[in-house]
Amino acid sequence: MWSRGWCGTLAGILEATAPKPGNVHPSASFADLTYDDLLATAVAIGPALDRAAERPLGRTILAAIEAARPAADTNANLGIVLLTAPLAAVPDGTPLSAAAVDGVLAGLGLDDAADIWRAITIARPGGMGTADKWDVAGPPPDDIRAAMRLAADRDQIARLWALGFGPLFRGPVQDLLTDLATGEPLLEAIVRCHLRQLARVPDSLIARRHGAAVAKDVSTRAAAVLATPPDHWTAALAGFDASLRTPQRLNPGTTADMIAATLYILLRDGRLRPFLPFATPPLPGATPLS
Repeated sequence: MWSRGWCGTLAGILEATAPKPGNVHPSASFADLTYDDLLATAVAIGPALDRAAERPLGRTILAAIEAARPAADTNANLGIVLLTAPLAAVPDGTPLSAAAVDGVLAGLGLDDAADIWRAITIARPGGMGTADKWDVAGPPPDDIRAAMRLAADRDQIARLWALGFGPLFRGPVQDLLTDLATGEPLLEAIVRCHLRQLARVPDSLIARRHGAAVAKDVSTRAAAVLATPPDHWTAALAGFDASLRTPQRLNPGTTADMIAATLYILLRDGRLRPFLPFATPPLPGATPLS
């Protein structure tokens, strides 16, 4: 079994490397976020995740965000940290499951809430909007899961924290395992898993920034790509990707965070060992390993 930190770092690298429609990857950046940012922050959070079973969850999340922020001057991975840290906090000897994560979240207290609120403030997430109670710009709640329940209707990560990680295990985890079992290359399977989750549930980052109708339309179009015959797949995927970048940026970023958590689960429990050939752009002047 690989360490918690290594699994978290590798999950972030694989998620960022897969050319998922509308997201940052080696061939596509945003003005405020690049592939290098995602790699740097994936490496930065590893040491904090390594200690997740030894200390309170809030402290782990805060330490991870404090490490990630200097690595990239943007909110590159708050969502990934909020999903992978509870998974990393599951004790040794306990299989990763929705019930095990729920046990971790059930033990959170006042100090955890304060540390998590501080982490969110440091990350400065965009597109959060405002709330009448427990707005991220205000003081921390006494009960972090109660705050997540209030945000569950507008944020998929809050929904998982509030209602349990079951949809993550039943949805993208099973999707990725199914595609990998057919022999599909890893990065292609990650892209397909991303599309399946996006088709299943409208992305909450898109919904907050552009409205529920736009998010639902993106999900409908993701489902259409999945239904495309194999000989038209590449063109359909490229067209969908282009439509998410112009004329406005429709970034399914929360869905991407869920894919990173999915990869963490499969790496940590040993069902994924990605030291297999997967395509990444060669560095200029690089010499192939012999």
